[in-house]
Amino acid sequence: MVRVVWLILGAICVLAGFAGIFLPVLPTVPFLLLAAFFFGKSSQRAHNWLVSHKTFGPSIRDWQENGAISRKSKYLSAASMVVVFTISILFKIPVYVLIIQLVTLISVSYFIWTRPNA
Repeated sequence: MVRVVWLILGAICVLAGFAGIFLPVLPTVPFLLLAAFFFGKSSQRAHNWLVSHKTFGPSIRDWQENGAISRKSKYLSAASMVVVFTISILFKIPVYVLIIQLVTLISVSYFIWTRPNA
């Protein structure tokens, strides 16, 4: 029963990751990393499919093996964060929300940029 839950969570994360390709506010790689974790607990076949995927596999393997993020991914994540924050400003989000968002984005950026390059 628990394996089924892990498998369902993995599938949901894959769907969210694929949606992130088209929605700049939704991150792709973190959802796929989470899917790899869930599939690792539930289905070796699904895990192998995800890790060997032509497009997403290299990023997942880099993270699993070395905790590394590619320089391209770092730049894309930074650009996405700038776009999201700019949109928040344009929509006149309350200042306290902007401050929380800014602190969160800076923290995430720090984490991403301090990881080794893949």
